[in-house]
Amino acid sequence: MSQVRAFQHAFSTNDCSRNVYIKKNGFTLHRNPIAQSTDGARTKIGFSEGRHAWEVWWEGPLGTVAVIGIATKRAPMQCQGYVALLGSDDQSWGWNLVDNNLLHNGEVNGSFPQCNNAPKYQIGERIRVILDMEDKTLAFERGYEFLGVAFRGLPKTCLYPAVSAVYGNTEQEHENQVDNVEKPAYWLTGQHEENTWMCAQETKTFD
Repeated sequence: MSQVRAFQHAFSTNDCSRNVYIKKNGFTLHRNPIAQSTDGARTKIGFSEGRHAWEVWWEGPLGTVAVIGIATKRAPMQCQGYVALLGSDDQSWGWNLVDNNLLHNGEVNGSFPQCNNAPKYQIGERIRVILDMEDKTLAFERGYEFLGVAFRGLPKTCLYPAVSAVYGNTEQEHENQVDNVEKPAYWLTGQHEENTWMCAQETKTFD
């Protein structure tokens, strides 16, 4: 996929918390160290059909909340306090990597993965998010291990890759990688209560 097409799947400078900014490379999201705030971002392009996947990983501390998932255009991207913003209403669905809880409509929808003593996320691990708009499901993989379907019955509307976090202060650059397959790429870095979180992401569109 070309750099131009990949950039179309980057995060929108007009659709993120006021406490973050997207760096000049278009793929690095920086969160300012604002106290008592949870901040998120959405991509420029969402999906209403087809099957899509993107990879996310943190390269710094997660803080108390670090959520990956999807959101509609109506989901808020900033709120007061340190909360699981993604999944806090009926417009977003998320997996909190800190406590392994699935979140939607302000409620915990169980633990994930659904197994005894599920391992916690380790810094640097790649998580693949798989959005199937044909079956209306959201699933996750860790490395090459399929973790299962996290959410079913997604609405028939445009859903955007999204992330929310609370950790901040430091920052890391990530190389923009675009493969020959249908795989736009984008990278994030962010920040929290006086520290930082970082995350890198890439997406793949299945024909």
